[in-house]
Amino acid sequence: MKANTSRSPVDDVRTDAAAGSHSRPRRAFLQQAGALAGVALLGAPAIVRAQAKSISVTCWGGAYEAAVRAAFAGPFTKETGIAVNLVNSADLARMKVQVESKNVSWDVFDSIGPQIVAGSRQGMWEKIDPAIVKTDGLVTKTGADFVGTYSYAGGIGYDPKRGGKHPTTYAEFWDVKAFPGRRGLRPRVSENLEMALLADGVAPDRLYPLDVERAFKAMDRIKPSVRKWIETTPETVTLIASNELDFTYTYLSRVLPAQRAGTSIEMSMKQTLNSLEYLAVPKYGKNTQAAMQYVAFCLRPDRQAAFCEMVEFAPNAAQAMPLVSAAAKARMPDMHDPNSIIINDVWWGDHYDSLQNRFTTWMLT
Repeated sequence: MKANTSRSPVDDVRTDAAAGSHSRPRRAFLQQAGALAGVALLGAPAIVRAQAKSISVTCWGGAYEAAVRAAFAGPFTKETGIAVNLVNSADLARMKVQVESKNVSWDVFDSIGPQIVAGSRQGMWEKIDPAIVKTDGLVTKTGADFVGTYSYAGGIGYDPKRGGKHPTTYAEFWDVKAFPGRRGLRPRVSENLEMALLADGVAPDRLYPLDVERAFKAMDRIKPSVRKWIETTPETVTLIASNELDFTYTYLSRVLPAQRAGTSIEMSMKQTLNSLEYLAVPKYGKNTQAAMQYVAFCLRPDRQAAFCEMVEFAPNAAQAMPLVSAAAKARMPDMHDPNSIIINDVWWGDHYDSLQNRFTTWMLT
């Protein structure tokens, strides 16, 4: 019997990745997903070889960077001739300085919703060019000046080989007597306030608008047990692997690749924070057209499927899902879980800057 030698876009990306130098509020979201499930394939605009020789795109390092390079950056360069420099990590304050000074060195800002929406409120992003970027096939519609790319899940990471009890919910993570151990959290206010309120007994479907004062009081209780405020995303896994921490807030997209690489780490799926990742093009950039072309490229269903095969994200392009393997789908975050939440990026867009400043001061006092 003759072997089937046909290859999918995902197969091609896997080959490229192997050849490279790198390793490998809820109801509204679900209603949008259902309404758009049958949307036709995203229109992929013709990509011309632009004059820009390179663009810089923010990133998050580790397995995420490897997947971005294999699914997006590398193929984009191959198709357009435009090199992509990945810069770790996305920081809204630094981006704001660039825009305000009109000296912009980051051409595409890849970041979480609270930062992206806050930047939009402050007028930091270019309007998405509809002649280049087609958004009609997205599961979740986003802003006029930014687009959602994929969803991800964050939760409590731990090493099961160490024995003893480990927290599986945020209430247990906050219970340092029942679950003793060295803890690590991220130094950004979003996600932390949600975890604090869930730990304090707020029901997931009653979380927003956040009770900020109650959340900071809950943060006061966990603060003495936080051994490290983790700056870079890969450290949410490596600090457990190196036995510097016992429990961290981490991400499914970090834990499963670490498992495949032989690291002993697990993440509780009993309660997770689910979020969208976004792309925006800052104002006053030197390579705006090339940046828009990169955004359009990242929204193509074949590229989204290839990316989500490598890391545990769910694509925001409706027509990407049929291209994703059953094994990858089984690893994707569950947006139906009533114990978990979807981060409310609209709420954070109005509050992120002031609360991040307060949170930074709180960490240092």
